[in-house]
Amino acid sequence: MPSRALPALCAALLLCAPAGRAYAFSASPSSVAQVVVADQASRRVLVLEWSEELTHRQQTQEPALVWSWTADRAPDLADLHPEWSWTGPDEAKSRTLDGRRYLLTTASGGLAAVVDTATGRSRWAADLGRDVNPHSIELLPDGNVAVAASAGGWVRLYAASQGSRATAHATFRLAGAHGVSWDERTGLLWALGDDELTGLRVGGTPDEPTLSAVRSAPLPDRGGHDLAPVLGAPGRFWVSSLTGLWRYDPAADGFTAVRLAEPADERDVKSIGDAPGTGRLLTVRPDHRSPCDWCTSVIRLHRPEGVRTLRGAQLYKARWWPAAAAPYQMSDGR
Repeated sequence: MPSRALPALCAALLLCAPAGRAYAFSASPSSVAQVVVADQASRRVLVLEWSEELTHRQQTQEPALVWSWTADRAPDLADLHPEWSWTGPDEAKSRTLDGRRYLLTTASGGLAAVVDTATGRSRWAADLGRDVNPHSIELLPDGNVAVAASAGGWVRLYAASQGSRATAHATFRLAGAHGVSWDERTGLLWALGDDELTGLRVGGTPDEPTLSAVRSAPLPDRGGHDLAPVLGAPGRFWVSSLTGLWRYDPAADGFTAVRLAEPADERDVKSIGDAPGTGRLLTVRPDHRSPCDWCTSVIRLHRPEGVRTLRGAQLYKARWWPAAAAPYQMSDGR
C-alpha cells in the first residue's frame, strides 16, 4: 500500500499499529502534540500525533498513529477475560515511575491496568467486576494503584506494589467516584465524586495500605466527572462537572470557573487538561449521538481554539501525552 494512503487509513480504521507492540517515543518539536485517547469503537488506547499549529478553520487533520494497545491482544491478561472486562475503555493517562513510562487505563467492563509502554506488558492488572464501572486510575510513588469506580461508589487503593495480580486493598466510600489523582506536594490522593472533592491520606504499609479523609471541598455544581492536575500550576487541579469547568486550588480551598470561547464546551466534559509547556487546553465532551451516546469523534482544543476529528472513533476521554517521559514528580512550571 502506498505510504501516502496510510494516514487516512489510520484515521478511518484506527488499526495500523499492532496492539501490544513496543514503539520508540522520541521527543517531538514544540509544534507537534501527542494525545492519548480511549477509543471504544476499536477497543484500543491510541497515542496520536499532529501539528499544534492548525487554526480553528482547519477542522480536521489526519493524525499519525504513534502507539496503540488493547487488552484484547495482551497474552498476559487472558486470565482476566478482556473479551468482557475490557468493554468500554474509559480512561487513559501517562505516568512515569522508576524511569519507566506506564499507560494507566480502565474500562467500564471492569478492567484496570498499568501497562509498560516499552513492552506492552502489564505491571499490574485486575478485573474489578462489570457492575462497578471503573472510571479513573492513578499510580502512586510506592507502586500501589488507586482506582475510582462510579457505580461501585468507592475509591480503592490496591497493594499493586506486591505483585501483578495483587488484590489486597483499602476502600473509601465516595458516591459517584469518577476521578482520582495523586498530589506529590501534599502527599494526598485526591478523589472526585458526585458532590465533593476529597483529599485522602494514605497510611499503613505498601502491602496493607489505609485511606482516610483529611480534606473535603463541596463542588460548585453536581456531577463531578474529571479530575486532572494542572501541569502549568502544580498542586492545582482541573475539575469538570455536569454544567461547568473549574480549577481547584487546595491551598486556597477554592474553585475558580474556567471560561471557554464557546460556553457549550464547558458542559458535560469527560476530560480536560493543559499541554505540557504550552498550556493549551484539550477537552472531550459527548455528541449524544448513536451508537454511543456518551462518546464523540471530536477532540476540542482551546486557547487557541481548534478541532481534531477522528473519523469512526468513539472517544470517551483524551489527554495530552508527553512526547518524552517526564519524572513522576512534576517540576514547578511557574
